[in-house]
This record gives sequence, C-alpha cells and structure tokens, in this order.
Amino acid sequence: MTNFLNIALIITSVGLILGVILQSKGAGLGGLTGADTGGVFTARRGIERVLFWVTIALSVIFFGLVITIIIRGV
Repeated sequence: MTNFLNIALIITSVGLILGVILQSKGAGLGGLTGADTGGVFTARRGIERVLFWVTIALSVIFFGLVITIIIRGV
C-alpha cells in the first residue's frame, strides 16, 4: 500500500506541475518565467476551462494523498 501511495503521489505531482505550466497565458518561455503578457483577464472557454478544472481536481487529489500518507505514518 505504501508503494502505491508514493507512486500515486509522484504521478499526481507531475500532472499538477504540467497543469500549472500549461495554464500560463504566455505563448512561450516568457510566460513560464512570469513575464507580463498584457494582464487582461478573460473568460475561460473550451480547453482552458477543462485544464482549470483538471488542475483543481489534481490539487485536491494531491492534498488527499499527502494527508493519507501522513496519517498512515509512512
């Protein structure tokens, strides 16, 4: 069970990192470094909305796994 939780945590972590990076508004490395890309917020549509909700779901799963690992005393 410990190995399953650790592997699930690693996979979730990588997915969460990729989800946050893909949400970057900039279309290049400038967006990844935090460069200003205009600053106007727009409504999320299509794939942006899906990516937003996937990132939220992955973060909830991540914190659930971390709490489970802590409680189990791994």
